[in-house]
Amino acid sequence: MKRLYKLLWLMPLAMIDSACTDQCTETHTYRQYTAVQLTTTQVRQGVSIEAARELEQPGKIYTKDGYLFINELKRGIHVIDNRNPESPKKVAFLRIPGNGDLAIRDNFLYADSYMDLVTFDIGDLTNIREVSRNRDVFVQGQFDGGWWYYSPQNGNNMIQDQEVRYVTETIQTNCEATPTNNVWWNRGVAFASADLSSGGNKASPGGGTNGTGGSMARFTLYDKFLYAVGQTDMKLFNIQQPSQPALSNTINMGWGIETIFPYKDKLFIGSQTGMLIYDNANPANPQRLSVFQHARVCDPVVVNDNTAYVTLRSGNTCAGFTNQLDVVDITNLTNPRLLKSYPMRNPHGLGVDFPNLFICEGAYGLKSFNVADPMQVDKNLQQYMEDLQAYDVIPMGGVNGRKTLLLIGRDGFYQFDYSNPRALRLLSRIPVKSPVLT
Repeated sequence: MKRLYKLLWLMPLAMIDSACTDQCTETHTYRQYTAVQLTTTQVRQGVSIEAARELEQPGKIYTKDGYLFINELKRGIHVIDNRNPESPKKVAFLRIPGNGDLAIRDNFLYADSYMDLVTFDIGDLTNIREVSRNRDVFVQGQFDGGWWYYSPQNGNNMIQDQEVRYVTETIQTNCEATPTNNVWWNRGVAFASADLSSGGNKASPGGGTNGTGGSMARFTLYDKFLYAVGQTDMKLFNIQQPSQPALSNTINMGWGIETIFPYKDKLFIGSQTGMLIYDNANPANPQRLSVFQHARVCDPVVVNDNTAYVTLRSGNTCAGFTNQLDVVDITNLTNPRLLKSYPMRNPHGLGVDFPNLFICEGAYGLKSFNVADPMQVDKNLQQYMEDLQAYDVIPMGGVNGRKTLLLIGRDGFYQFDYSNPRALRLLSRIPVKSPVLT
């Protein structure tokens, strides 16, 4: 890094005169990407059930039957007994190399493991068992801004991945200088500014019960199918035999696909360029109805009745410079119409329990809005909690006489009672071991 800074400083020195300039001290946290390789054997033999451990780099959250499942980025899944939200108890850690998403139908948990889809029997949470594996169904993905790729052609069994490490540095800069691009490459290693980046179980139309995921999910369940969206497509796995998923269809969607949100018999897909709406009347072959387009930014979506709520976020992995909430009228699903946009700071995941809308602002906290009037959302901010980090939320609605909000962020997992959405009451918190804060 010292050599890189010298190179960056020497170039402007050749162009400035000898006049004195004021020096400022700036502290930045960067993500450092280093190329790594893994074999498919390492990944496939790396699954195990282990003792419960601390959260270190939590990702997505999922809940079913009073139990909580928290993804540990690229490492596996924390299993937590959350039947008493005021005192959650860690049960076990399911180690799954290359894991980022999950979904649960009855007693079967489906999880990605880099290129594979792995099915686990979780009937006994202290004795989770791998029961099947769909090999080579995924070819690429992204974790915390770092990409991985897999090309099984020609007998290649290597996974190309990027290890992400956060680096905090303090440097002296010219106070009057125009800020430069904060993304650069040095000796094959990329550096980029850090991007802090309807509740309850439901009966499936095809029978059985599903768990509940957040707005940042790439996996969802409907009827006899598991849907898994990648960067360019959606893969459909038939789970009529829950222990033996079968890849049945792949639907091309275009580049930049990020999230999937099911609502009734429709699928709402968040992408970097818009919200895609699919008719799911035939679950084996969803059909695109329309696209609500916007500037190129990250884009999760949630839906209530005839309204979709879409957050747009800028950042290095998202490109673009827009941070806002779009409220979209989807009464006519073939012609979605923007009702109004509201500026935000850096919105990530969101959750709706109408008329309450919860928006995660990443490093800037959590906001609670009353959205009964879609044209006055900015005037109905109910609460703004700035002293936490918020990545995604799941509002559980009324469970056991209490409305519980599940929230995950870089600094840990939180649960709030939102019976009074203007004064959320903290029920419990599971902190991370060493939070990366910027």
